Amino acid sequence: MRRFDELRKECLEANQMLPKVGLVDLTFGNVSILDRERGVIAIKPSGVDYNKLTLEDIVLIDGDGKKIDGKLRPSSDTPTHVRLFRGFVGMRAVVHTHSRHAVSFAQAGMAIPCLGTTHADYFYGEVPVTRPMKEAEIKGMYEWETGNVIVERFKELGLDPVDVPAVLVHGHGPFVWGPSGAKAVENAFALEIVAEMALKALQINPQARPIGRNLLNKHFLRKHGADAYYGQPQLG
Repeated sequence: MRRFDELRKECLEANQMLPKVGLVDLTFGNVSILDRERGVIAIKPSGVDYNKLTLEDIVLIDGDGKKIDGKLRPSSDTPTHVRLFRGFVGMRAVVHTHSRHAVSFAQAGMAIPCLGTTHADYFYGEVPVTRPMKEAEIKGMYEWETGNVIVERFKELGLDPVDVPAVLVHGHGPFVWGPSGAKAVENAFALEIVAEMALKALQINPQARPIGRNLLNKHFLRKHGADAYYGQPQLG
């Protein structure tokens, strides 16, 4: 068996899910998976078409972003992924896309408000947007600084990245995460759905306001946390 094949396989399958659920155009986007115990990250190679992606193409990097195995260059967003894994210790997978409705909010510099219960099922309140990046950050270690502004925003707002597993980078697009590759992609898909719903709701009624805390709590907590009761219990 090749080195870290299971990790590579999870990464490959998660990346291949992105075009299947309509989250990417061209080669925009990437997924990474972390083996935190062994300090290894599997990530999509830069600029490779999803339809041509193979297990051997998946690149392995260490916790500093240095390539340790693979013939291709890792995603140009690799430093952002590494920074998020360091800053948000509860995650195993990071997804970055340029999904159109989520990007629309990012380009507008606007958080996605929690206008309804579909949003509340996945995100415990609005999905935040970062501040615009400074000139020095853009001209410096841009991708690393992108991760920094994400972590900074969550600290400013006092948000738990487990409860709000997504962010919009101002003028750029969404980064989303989760406990597995499949779940992170599901969260990214949910983000795109609620972004489209919010956009349409605000077009219909520009004065639309977020749902109340009681309804938010009900819908989020029935699916998440110790007292969740949505779905079926694990069997066996």
